[in-house]
Amino acid sequence: MKVTEYYQASVQEVMKKLDVTQYGLNDYEVRGRQKKYGYNELKEGKQKNIFQVFLEQFQDFLVLILIVAAIVSIFLGDMDSSIVILVVIILNAILGTVQHARAEKSLNSLKEMSAPVSKVKRNGEILEIPSRNVIVGDLLILEAGDSISADGRVVESYSLQINESSLTGESLAVDKVANTIHETELALGDRKNMVYSGSFVTNGRGAVAVTSIGMNTEIGKIAKLIDNAKEKKTPLQVNLDKFGKRLAIGIIFICIIIFALDIIRGREMIDSFMFAVSLAVAAIPEALSSIVTIVLAVGTQNMAKENAIIRKLPAVESLGSVSIICTDKTGTLTQNKMTVQEIYTGEQFFSSSELEPANPNHKKLLDFAILCNDSMMLRDKTIGDPTELALVKLGHEFEMSEQLIRGLHPRVGEIPFDSTRKLMSTVHRMGNRNVMITKGAVDELLPRISRVDSSSSTIITNEQLEKINQANTAFSNAGLRVIAITYKDVFSSHISEKDEQGLTFVGLIAMMDPPRDESAQAVADCIEAGIKPVMITGDHKITAIAIAKQLGILKSPDEAIEGKEIEKLSDRELKNKVESFSVYARVSPEHKIRIVKAWQEKGHVVAMTGDGVNDAPALKQAEIGVAMGKTGTEVAKDASAMILTDDNFLTIVKSISNGRSIYANIKNAIKFLLSGNAGAIFVVLYATLFALPAPFLPIHLLFINLLTDSLPAIAIGLEPHNKKLMKEKPRHINESLLNKKFVSQVGFEGLIIAAVTIIAFQVGLSTGDTAVATTMAFATLCLSRLLHGFNCRSEESIFKIGIFSNLAVWIAFLLGFTILNFVLINGLFEVANLTSNQYLMIYGLSLVPLVIIQVRKLFFGSAKA
Repeated sequence: MKVTEYYQASVQEVMKKLDVTQYGLNDYEVRGRQKKYGYNELKEGKQKNIFQVFLEQFQDFLVLILIVAAIVSIFLGDMDSSIVILVVIILNAILGTVQHARAEKSLNSLKEMSAPVSKVKRNGEILEIPSRNVIVGDLLILEAGDSISADGRVVESYSLQINESSLTGESLAVDKVANTIHETELALGDRKNMVYSGSFVTNGRGAVAVTSIGMNTEIGKIAKLIDNAKEKKTPLQVNLDKFGKRLAIGIIFICIIIFALDIIRGREMIDSFMFAVSLAVAAIPEALSSIVTIVLAVGTQNMAKENAIIRKLPAVESLGSVSIICTDKTGTLTQNKMTVQEIYTGEQFFSSSELEPANPNHKKLLDFAILCNDSMMLRDKTIGDPTELALVKLGHEFEMSEQLIRGLHPRVGEIPFDSTRKLMSTVHRMGNRNVMITKGAVDELLPRISRVDSSSSTIITNEQLEKINQANTAFSNAGLRVIAITYKDVFSSHISEKDEQGLTFVGLIAMMDPPRDESAQAVADCIEAGIKPVMITGDHKITAIAIAKQLGILKSPDEAIEGKEIEKLSDRELKNKVESFSVYARVSPEHKIRIVKAWQEKGHVVAMTGDGVNDAPALKQAEIGVAMGKTGTEVAKDASAMILTDDNFLTIVKSISNGRSIYANIKNAIKFLLSGNAGAIFVVLYATLFALPAPFLPIHLLFINLLTDSLPAIAIGLEPHNKKLMKEKPRHINESLLNKKFVSQVGFEGLIIAAVTIIAFQVGLSTGDTAVATTMAFATLCLSRLLHGFNCRSEESIFKIGIFSNLAVWIAFLLGFTILNFVLINGLFEVANLTSNQYLMIYGLSLVPLVIIQVRKLFFGSAKA
């Protein structure tokens, strides 16, 4: 049998061909097949090795000019200059390579953390494993929301529907069957008993025998010429690249003018050329993009340690602008540990502990709650929806095993739960009859109930219906989630939604998912940060209000609205009213995207949480789609920009805080680079305008560029996040990094650095020795820029944020200070011998910018850019 003809074989033939039983593969078979078939993954395009990355560092236009300058210097006999130029170029290339390797390592580790998982049956048990470990012959267990990780033949289907748009382009979901198809040469879209990697389950559940993995899948064939691992630059990097190019053009223009003036004044052409090139290299912040990359990579790695996996780097930049968090209630704001609290059955109220399995009504309620249920408890592991697990756990409290009960009354048909119907129905064989059990939302089931369970299963009265309604309201007012259990006899195991009428009422089960201990404080932190938390839930309005009040999300019940009310509003009306509501209850996934759009049209940046298949459009619509790592479907994760590994609202708030800090750190690192480089340009312009000797030798400029650019800037980018940033309002998403205030701040700080350097230069000139003057200017500029790293750590004074709170800045400074003094003491790089007074002058002048800027921040505040 060919792999392409699996759809023509029966289930039995397929299972025999793959040599697998209904219990799945055993451990021995798994090991053997893993060696034979390898891993289930698409091979990425050929990755660059370290040497290739190293060579790419020499492709920059300015670096090529420097190489030419070094060659010219060799021919002119100036070996010292050529050696220094080549050393600087090589060291910069090594630093760039190290930065690239660190960023790749961080991003690859994040990719592994967010890798998809699959459910398979092995050794008779359902296990959750990384999708790359799925092998040929595995039995994939599929449920609504799962991404399909391999090609396979359907062996069981219960209303299974698959979206195969990634392969076929057909947006409508396809109904999948286990039947044999006898036609030949069918197109992929017509193979109704096959599923394919890259598609996802939109409804129902089923089991699939894996026939192909990795590059042998249909999507693998398409992917052979595609590199799926390419990382795009973030918007900030793109903007900085554009800015860097404009800045480079401006600086080169200035350098050409200085070169021309030097020639006119009679300076040697090679010296003028070397100086102009060196100034350009020293003044252009070529490290901008790499600084952003490494700060983002390290920042996202740190966020991953705090349970937030960033899937898309631009999300980090957007986090600081979030002004609305649309969050689900269950599991995010609450503990996601549903526990049954109250029962209503036989027109009486009971606590969960008061149930008596010996009572036929109580026994029926427990049995039906366990039968119409897909969850299970295996040893110390639980599988399934928290609400359903609460019912199974209730049974365990009375020593009722779900495996035993389900074995006695096997399931022969079902209509799976979906968020639109808010119901689930299963058919079970009980003796010689088929019984359909339906459980779900009370307001959905009440209109469908015609009888009440009793010895004679009597027709329900309006009074009894009212009592059920009152019990539901009482439970909901107490913040409890309520589900109703009903049943009816059916003739066939094949049921449809039309059968979910004329039901017999058994009872109500009320459970609680208490708020997380930290949620109330997280909500308060959001509000203080100018962020509005909004609860969007499928729960009853009264239940949602009760939880929202406890957490501080809502003050008045008027701030809550239900999905049915949203239905009546046009998009324009919703936009006008959206700011009036803090709680959206009883919403369907279709409402979520409308709510997100309404907030966005009001000018807000929205973070949206979701876990289901139908949440994917809203997750994509939001600037920050946040998927749940524990309960989220693979489809939701794939549509998201961020995944919470702990499904905790507090983690979203922490991520926003981290996002604001990362952006601030990048901004401060850029300010450091630009202000220091501006200082060098101002000094050269001063000397040129007043016809003074060149304040620096080309070697000096190259050394300054090497010592004072990358390491201090990276250290600033590693500044611990400042909690005070969460007391500010969100940054506007379109706010330019390089605005007028930022540029004026860069100019002001650059002028102070230039001023002290010019003073040192003039003091040196007063000795009559130009070499002393250039040495003093070089040393002062270099040291003042190293010290300026402390100024650029924050908008606040270092005395407020902690002098030693960022050890990386201290390491960068001490390393630079040591190397600078080694050069000065040993007379390297054409520096003159200095007196002790001249050393003191250099140290004193270099401290002046630090003192002035710190005093200004400490007593007058810093103009925020």
